[in-house]
Amino acid sequence: MKLSLVIMAAGLGSRYGGNKQVEGIGPHGEILMEYSIHDALRAGFRKVVFIIKPDMREMMENCCGYLSRRTALDGSPVEVEYAYQDFSSIPAFYSIPQERTRPFGTVHALLCAADAVREPFCVINADDFYGFDAYRQMAQALRRLPEEGCAAMVGYLLKNTASLHGTVTRGLCAGREGFLESVRETRNIQLYADGSLRDLGADRPLDPEAVVSMNFWGFMPSIFPVLRRDFEEFLRSAGDDLRAERLLPEMVDGQLRRGALKVSLLSSAGQWFGMTYREDRESVSRALRKLHESGEYPESLRG
Repeated sequence: MKLSLVIMAAGLGSRYGGNKQVEGIGPHGEILMEYSIHDALRAGFRKVVFIIKPDMREMMENCCGYLSRRTALDGSPVEVEYAYQDFSSIPAFYSIPQERTRPFGTVHALLCAADAVREPFCVINADDFYGFDAYRQMAQALRRLPEEGCAAMVGYLLKNTASLHGTVTRGLCAGREGFLESVRETRNIQLYADGSLRDLGADRPLDPEAVVSMNFWGFMPSIFPVLRRDFEEFLRSAGDDLRAERLLPEMVDGQLRRGALKVSLLSSAGQWFGMTYREDRESVSRALRKLHESGEYPESLRG
């Protein structure tokens, strides 16, 4: 069975201060999404779809063009496709505010890849490191998923996904007997030096052991009509809010509440880390170096 890895790389990276998706962070200048691709291929994925801004195409080909020479686990050539997240895909009924420059969120991003994805797929953030075990589990789950009404998600512990350098947004999850019951997108989560965490918006403490969504989702192609309906509903209520966006955890939570989607909740034994803020860079670089030194990754991912 062909499996696709869909990488959402069109985000502005505003808190980081630039295109962190393509900043060399590994020992040989590897970018974070190269680790995702490496891990996905060794877990059995055969195709990579990049969701980018139109002006990023040349930059992405310079970074990951070597994939055209790679083979998947079954010996077949790795397939690569590009999808563009821009305003041309916004439904005609919605008038985009003239001052709007930012994308419309991860639901819109994934919708932009609908024509490129025709098989079971995993969708991830470009600027997160998820670890090989997450891809192994997701590949197994995708091969078992029914065609309609089911999905999968890899969850991580909140304490391992926050930053000391500023607030983060995480999807706080509730689950039961291996299935996701709800996911509540929570902004302004702050980690403190003593390990405590707080939701600054609601002024309440958070459980460090809480499971959160890091946008590691597994879907069947049948999710695209669901995404389209959800996004159109969002646009009808968004008005001229310049910062309004629709996020995948919000879409999934809405489908869970309607009883329209059943989501397997997977728990990875691997390590997550990412770069929300520029100050996170050094710790991520150090962690990657250790993984190379331990033999988890070859000397260079591009060799």
